[in-house]
Amino acid sequence: MTNIEPDEGPDAVKRPGFTYLFGRTVIAPIARVVYRPKVVGRKNVPREGAIILASNHLSFIDSIVIPLMAPRRVQFLAKSTYFEGTGFKGWLSRSFFSAIGAVGVKRGAGQAAQDALDQSKRILDTGAAFALYPEGTRSLDGRLYKGRTGVAWLALTTGAKVVPVGLIGTDQLQPVGKKIPRVKKITVAFGEPIDVSHYGSAESGRARRQATDEIMAAIHGLTGQELAEKYNEAPPAGAVERVKRALRPERF
Repeated sequence: MTNIEPDEGPDAVKRPGFTYLFGRTVIAPIARVVYRPKVVGRKNVPREGAIILASNHLSFIDSIVIPLMAPRRVQFLAKSTYFEGTGFKGWLSRSFFSAIGAVGVKRGAGQAAQDALDQSKRILDTGAAFALYPEGTRSLDGRLYKGRTGVAWLALTTGAKVVPVGLIGTDQLQPVGKKIPRVKKITVAFGEPIDVSHYGSAESGRARRQATDEIMAAIHGLTGQELAEKYNEAPPAGAVERVKRALRPERF
């Protein structure tokens, strides 16, 4: 997970409202007609109750594709800067990210990563569907990277089952650096829900690691991506950053 801390106040954990419903009822049908995505396993997503959608991550547009193609409302964390702009551009950004179910969070340091997990837990505690990327950031080479254990911490802490999600072709739909999506065929596959509670307590590093590995294996089964067998992150900028990463708990 990125270093972020949650916005304070009740609005941060409200369920998606009118703007989101507008997005699903207007944007989603148009997207299906224009892009004709192949959606597999929608029945695997429970229609109510807390659920975690854990997906591979190939493109910025993944965070639009999942909420639009899922059979129920989905929320996820996004940078608070998307909600803080002024004027027409700020309004447009807020409206768009609200329409796709995003919840704003602020970047920070120290306890910020755990704070983000706590924010995610509060969303799940409302009975929502919450989407995240265990890889932490987009895969620029198309490989599936090792999952960070925040997804397991959330599942083991809340008792929510995990629905693995496999995205295929979204990196061609909107490659890195492109603002306008191309018309490309994509596949969105929802796997069967996974109950990781048998691995043990969320405080157990071994339980978190084993649960995360099962989730990543399920995602791999849906996408067939080449496995990177390592974490996905940009090279550290300097010695201080390398030390910070060496000391940082892997779940963050």
